[in-house]
Amino acid sequence: MRNAIISLAAFVLTSAVVLGAGEDKFYKLGPDSLPQDGVPKGKLIGPATLPSNVFPGTAHTYYIYVPAQYDPKTPAAFMIFNDGQAMMAPEGDVRAQNVLDNLIWRREIPVMIVVFINPGKTPEQPEPVPSNWGDRTTNRPIEYNVPDDKYPRVIVDELMPVITRQYNILADPDMHAIAGASSGGIAAFTVAWERPDQFHKVITIVGSFTNIRGGDVYPEKVLAADKKPIRMFLCDGVNDNRALTANGYDPRRDWHYQNVRLADALTKKGYDVNYAWGIGVHGQHQGGAILPEMMRWLWRDYPRSYDAHDMTERSFDGPATQPAN
Repeated sequence: MRNAIISLAAFVLTSAVVLGAGEDKFYKLGPDSLPQDGVPKGKLIGPATLPSNVFPGTAHTYYIYVPAQYDPKTPAAFMIFNDGQAMMAPEGDVRAQNVLDNLIWRREIPVMIVVFINPGKTPEQPEPVPSNWGDRTTNRPIEYNVPDDKYPRVIVDELMPVITRQYNILADPDMHAIAGASSGGIAAFTVAWERPDQFHKVITIVGSFTNIRGGDVYPEKVLAADKKPIRMFLCDGVNDNRALTANGYDPRRDWHYQNVRLADALTKKGYDVNYAWGIGVHGQHQGGAILPEMMRWLWRDYPRSYDAHDMTERSFDGPATQPAN
């Protein structure tokens, strides 16, 4: 009997590995995620360095996306992508800067200043890259996975004052969004959860709402707390990390189950929530493929004119007449 149990556990583990082997290949980037002829391109400015007092001895590398349509005289929306190096990689799974170019051009999202920020690191640690996001070489595990107010303080108290000194940013938290994948996803939600005075919009891709460092507490927190003004889109796949091992099953470490639990809690509490459950594994293929649609949904009601006579709003959004610095 004991050998049978061991064999069954090994079969479950092997099956889990095989099931997640090739599903992501069916997710492809569409036209909205690729450069398009005639669409003005925003600038990526950086790298810049943000020293941290919240996490002493570390600093965050970041880049700023400035759309071609940005006019310093007009306040812009604001968005952050955690794990910025992966989100903006020119040949990566997301290529968010192309999505921003295309959707701003068609007025499907507002003109926005966007920060691609990496997790903090000490001077001797290597910069995260698409092949190594820094879980074992940077401050990423502590910053992103712990459900406390420290990383929100980095974003709100350390980063935002720097950005608002350089750019004309709308103060309305309805016009502020934050996104991330995996541990960067739970970090994005934590920022909005802890600081809804500054962030109302969240996108998560394969969010790590699991017991890496206690992150599986959020469904209960959502149900127990007063409703907060957060709009959220969750994206995950049934072949995400499912915590099936030879030692058994741990639901607190099941990525997909915990994403579903959080979406259910948000729905029960009456949040403005949307989600897409695909067949993908723990990665960004599915999220990258649907990022344009997630962005359209997140920003669907940003302030704009729907007057039939407003031919400006009915046209493409061309470059600003006054180039941004």
